[in-house]
Amino acid sequence: MNFKIAFIGLLFISLTSCGQTKSDRTQFGVEYAKSELKDALYNKKEKQILVDTVIKDKETAIIVAEAILFKIYGKDKITKQRPYEINQIDNYWVLNGTLPNNMLGGTFLIIINSKNGQIVKLTHGK
Repeated sequence: MNFKIAFIGLLFISLTSCGQTKSDRTQFGVEYAKSELKDALYNKKEKQILVDTVIKDKETAIIVAEAILFKIYGKDKITKQRPYEINQIDNYWVLNGTLPNNMLGGTFLIIINSKNGQIVKLTHGK
């Protein structure tokens, strides 16, 4: 009986001591966010992206593309188009879905700037 009480007590202490709540985290607030957005949009003197390439490999390109495509077209519709055709051309990732041979229909096409993650084109055929 004492073991159970001690175990529950230790469990409670470990769960509550490691937990983080909004009140114990520093937050900058909406005014800070507005200021940073304004600076990012209008300060052309300062480099906004501090790395040369944001999307360096196929795996990251897929993660970015799927995050967008799943929200727009649905996960089921997009994953049925696997395996994706993925090409890196200059500084762009060009990804499109594939269909089984002899199947009619459309697939997605997404072009992503590898330097800054900007979506250059996004379509889905019928």
